[in-house]
Amino acid sequence: MRDTWKAGNMLYPVPAVMVSCKKKDENAKANIITVAWAGTICSDPAMLSISVRPERYSYDIIKESGEFVVNLINKPLVRATDFCGCRSGRDVDKFKELFLHESESTKISAPGIMESPVSIECKVKDILELGSHHMFIAEVVAVTVDKQYMDEKNRFNLEKAGLVAYSHGEYFELGEKLGKFGFSVKK
Repeated sequence: MRDTWKAGNMLYPVPAVMVSCKKKDENAKANIITVAWAGTICSDPAMLSISVRPERYSYDIIKESGEFVVNLINKPLVRATDFCGCRSGRDVDKFKELFLHESESTKISAPGIMESPVSIECKVKDILELGSHHMFIAEVVAVTVDKQYMDEKNRFNLEKAGLVAYSHGEYFELGEKLGKFGFSVKK
């Protein structure tokens, strides 16, 4: 048996990410917004999207600067991630309040978050006004990773990072690997 519910967003789990941004003004403070609606949209060129409500403090920063950094999170960052989703940058300096450190980006002026295992530098290419959220479509211009997650062959060991997913209001650490692409047809 199955129940039918009203239409709604039930595509879970999704990545929980901290998006850092900064106004172009050199004296501006950087901000962090938590986003659960983020995803890959193209591999060549590498592109991703984030969806943000227009009334959020970070929305205008991202729209005007045309750039942002998607910072993947792990277990040690869950509390900070939740805090950044509950508090506005209008009222609090999130980097200072959470003892987080800005990492200098390589291709854009918005900083990454030093404590993040992966920081994805993005330039906005388009904004789709969809309703409650507007989708920022962005090209990935650089990726930086914490060296502690590199293996002996200099490959990024994603499993070691302990990344976190968000599902229906709750955070979950990713766990056991069940297979890899193509395992079902491998001979």
